[in-house]
Amino acid sequence: MTREQRLVLLLPAVILSAALPARAQRLTEPLFPADVDLWVNRANIEFRVYKNQAAIYEFGGRLAKPYFWPLQAPNHKQVTRSWPLLAASPGGTTDSPHHKSAWFGFGDVIPEGLSLKRKVKGVEGVDFWSETPNSGRIVCVSVRDDKTDQNRAYVTTRNEWRTADGDKILDETRKIQFINYETARLFVLDIDLYASVTPIVFGDTREGAMAVRVAESMASRNGKGRITNAEGKVGEKNCWGCVSPWCDYSGPVEDQIVGIALFAGPDNPLPSAWDCRASGLMAANPFGRAKSGFPAMKDNTECFRLDKGKHLKLRYGLFVHLGDAKKGRVADNYERFTKLPKEGAKAARP
Repeated sequence: MTREQRLVLLLPAVILSAALPARAQRLTEPLFPADVDLWVNRANIEFRVYKNQAAIYEFGGRLAKPYFWPLQAPNHKQVTRSWPLLAASPGGTTDSPHHKSAWFGFGDVIPEGLSLKRKVKGVEGVDFWSETPNSGRIVCVSVRDDKTDQNRAYVTTRNEWRTADGDKILDETRKIQFINYETARLFVLDIDLYASVTPIVFGDTREGAMAVRVAESMASRNGKGRITNAEGKVGEKNCWGCVSPWCDYSGPVEDQIVGIALFAGPDNPLPSAWDCRASGLMAANPFGRAKSGFPAMKDNTECFRLDKGKHLKLRYGLFVHLGDAKKGRVADNYERFTKLPKEGAKAARP
């Protein structure tokens, strides 16, 4: 679509908005998506906007698990930490090498009835969070159904969750949808966990599950970053371990403020408690219980069990925006996210 065509589409909405009250204008202000595309390569998927790179999803080789990196805001600022994928900047952090930009995994996946030869200390089952020699691996075995339309790009991947010895304990289908807005970008991950081998119990740990590690300059411990949740709470102390539909991390990258929010789908069968830290980690955890230390889960001791042959479907969003949570209209865009069609349904124009 040309610039002139987009302006023609935008004009009626602008005329309409002028006649609306201020609150209605804010909620209905159009954010038209741009033309998007994706390239499926041997080891990664590249998401592009007008031929400019928006993100790369790495899945190939001997990775411990797939991850997004780089992940860029519409102003081309990198919103997640580059280490350990690049050398750390002078004075930059080198902790937690398993915090690779943006990823999904969990620290204690217990395959009932299976004997594990290699385990991580303190983990009852298989650790798909850390990256030790005894940790498990989430291995992408196929990429299919990639397609684009004028407004979105879609791709479907299939993963096997394997022990350190290479034995499969869980199958996963991960559908990724990419939507580009005028001042923001949204990645929707529909995650289908299938207990194909044995019953699965997700252990009680704070190490998981949908997570990002923000750029070094955005971390709130540096004094300029800001953690905000859907209830308007601010900071690690007020947001950590709480249940909330979304959480946002914003801060400066070079000379501009950018942010990234994690959205938890409203139809997820398990609510997400948040492991959000001043160090720059932000993770939505649907499985942590009392032992995790999350205040919201202090009275819950029953771990989630997935019977053999059953599926657990989760939906999460990665919303990359300009400005902080308020300027990025994170709350409004979460509502937009909740109205997106479910997997397999025909997508409507946002």
